Amino acid sequence: MEEQRTDTILNSLAEGVITVDKEFKITFINEAASLMTGFHKDEVIGKICKNVFKSEFCLENCPIARILKFGKSIFDFDSQIECKDSTPVPIRLNAALLRDENNNPSGGVITFRDISILKKIEGILNDEFNFHGLISNSKSMKEIFTLVKQISDSAAPVLITGETGTGKELIADAIQNLSKRVKNNYVKVNCSVIPQNLLASELFGHLKGAFTDAQKDRVGRFELAHNGTIFLDEIGEMPLQMQPQILRVLQDGTFERLGESITRSVNVRIITATNIDLEKTINEGRFREDLFYRLNVIHIELPPLRKRTDDIPLLTNHFLRKYSLIYKKNIPHIDDECIEHLMQWHWPGNIRELENAVEFAVIRNKTDKDLCICSFPQKIRENIYCDQKHSEKLNIQTPFENSNLLALLNQYKWNKTKVAQILGVDRTTLWRKLKSMGIK
Repeated sequence: MEEQRTDTILNSLAEGVITVDKEFKITFINEAASLMTGFHKDEVIGKICKNVFKSEFCLENCPIARILKFGKSIFDFDSQIECKDSTPVPIRLNAALLRDENNNPSGGVITFRDISILKKIEGILNDEFNFHGLISNSKSMKEIFTLVKQISDSAAPVLITGETGTGKELIADAIQNLSKRVKNNYVKVNCSVIPQNLLASELFGHLKGAFTDAQKDRVGRFELAHNGTIFLDEIGEMPLQMQPQILRVLQDGTFERLGESITRSVNVRIITATNIDLEKTINEGRFREDLFYRLNVIHIELPPLRKRTDDIPLLTNHFLRKYSLIYKKNIPHIDDECIEHLMQWHWPGNIRELENAVEFAVIRNKTDKDLCICSFPQKIRENIYCDQKHSEKLNIQTPFENSNLLALLNQYKWNKTKVAQILGVDRTTLWRKLKSMGIK
């Protein structure tokens, strides 16, 4: 009864589960594993696992052999297995030791999931126009990529500026990934989301009893980043009273925890980012001028998307490939007229807004046809509507031509919700139009 209950639980999991004994014979395979591999349990139970799945790790780096030998579990190990039809499937697995009632090793259990889509996305992210997650072929961005390569090995502070959504955090990540500190801690802090009264404790730590809720000693973010890198995002939101402490770390690498008189030293590279004009905040008395010049040793200013419109087709197609894989859609291309309109949009949210818009359009697209402007958010397409070659819409230029609107309503038996969806407007807008035509 207990064994049946266990099997029921394991069969309810989305991850594949396989267990083997000490002779590497398969003792259990759950339904998810059968679905992924094509093998029914009756075909594999009692067989040696390497003869069934023919994984690339079976001969040289078998996870079950490793855990039986060393007794240590394995986590997030990437490999591949061969399905029943001989198709190789990339997987990410975990492996753990099984023990009998006497606590002696009796075999092993492997859980795994199909990462085919992740591998395809990684392929997209590794294309020729991708620089550590930043997609561009524009001259201004290529100059920034070159600068990032040149300054990555330096320990000098870096200030990254640019509008929201331009990729400031990705630039910081690229600097860290290319630096000599890449194997050391990389700590990120968003200065705008931490309450002012807790920011000093977050950054520099505290002793037990330093303030009301300080129930135990705490290590701050700067100490965690020792010998590594700390990224202070939204540095323009840093409270004025905190800025001298940041300046001190920049000048001599020292600080004190809250409630402690011992001076501590730290070796850390500081990268900062902001979408605020710091020179303006200096004039307003909200940011220290000496801190600004300490942070601004290396300045990287990211251009907004409206100043690199040639990248919009590249970015749009990149996001189309990414989200078509994620949402399992077969959308071959983006319509040329759609691309032209996207290049004319001013994109106040920059690349983040464009990515969100493409994701929205992919989700909304119900066909295998090219993606067109009708699938994008209404504020982006404004009053532009598709013709017959792209959608099921009738041959109308605007939803507010009375005769065409009435014809559409008659065609769909006055289903106003359906008609509003076809026209790309909300139901309230359609209701107001009908009211203006004197139709209740």
